[in-house]
Amino acid sequence: MNSLASQIMTLSIEDCRLLVGSGMERVDELIRLRLASDVVLINQLSAYIIGSGGKRLRPQLVLLAAGASGLDCESGHMDARHPVTVAAIIEFIHTATLLHDDVVDASDLRRGRDTANAVWGNEAAVLVGDFLYSRAFEMMVDVRSLEVMSILASTTNRIAEGEVMQLLNVREPGVTEAQYIAVIEAKTARLFQAATELGAVLGGQSEEVRQSLASYGMHLGTAFQIADDVLDYQSDSDTMGKNIGDDLGEGKTTLPLIYAMRDGTAEQSSIIADAIKEADLGKLPEVLNAINDTNSLTKSMARASSSADAAVTCLSVLPASAHRDALERIARYSVERSF
Repeated sequence: MNSLASQIMTLSIEDCRLLVGSGMERVDELIRLRLASDVVLINQLSAYIIGSGGKRLRPQLVLLAAGASGLDCESGHMDARHPVTVAAIIEFIHTATLLHDDVVDASDLRRGRDTANAVWGNEAAVLVGDFLYSRAFEMMVDVRSLEVMSILASTTNRIAEGEVMQLLNVREPGVTEAQYIAVIEAKTARLFQAATELGAVLGGQSEEVRQSLASYGMHLGTAFQIADDVLDYQSDSDTMGKNIGDDLGEGKTTLPLIYAMRDGTAEQSSIIADAIKEADLGKLPEVLNAINDTNSLTKSMARASSSADAAVTCLSVLPASAHRDALERIARYSVERSF
């Protein structure tokens, strides 16, 4: 490892956030301001979700990509076209997807806390998710950029398609690796892609840089989601903020299961397939044994690492800067984290 790579690897995730620290503070302020509603329940539920923790990674990526594109996100007058505004929009879209995800998945725990639907009910969670989407689109109009609106509108549509694709795959053990990747690219990675591409757009970068940063976001989001799916089988509620095996309990065929069925014995493959069809956590010990016997977590993380490496390669079009270093560090972090 050369000295530059060593220096990047010593950056902590907190260092990356501090690099755009004042910008992120302004994102949080704008989020609180634009959440305001005359409807008390919207205020309560929105504040609960926004205040429930989380990495705020997607809005951070907007600011870092804009900074790597030569834009100063930390000072100056903030208008509707400022990266802080776009970062807040990205976070609203992300939060809306979480609300709807938890209803569809019947989840009762996220980030170690009760989900909004568990506290207020499915109806309220869905409707407040709709409020966040509509508020995000109001803010998109304020930006007054057809390019920004086009990216965000197509992204939101693609995320919805990914949700439907995932729903069709529930309790379906025959999902292939290609189908799995297609779902996570649409459902998760597309918003990462939008965040980093928009940073380049706001920074006035060339089409080459814009597409490279878009590809960086897609690869990063793919690595991030695969790592999440691995952690579902090796973490716990105290660390991950959800229960081990939750994906199996929802009938989701994720990459560790795909590899375990591919490389396991006929008996192991049959046990996993039945567990997926029945969404049966009672078979979790046997499923975990099959995953361990086939080294499926290691194989899945190798696939995630490949995506993280591809993300780093995309950054080569950018000039050297602290912001580019932070983007590289986040790509590495996506496959190193424990939560």
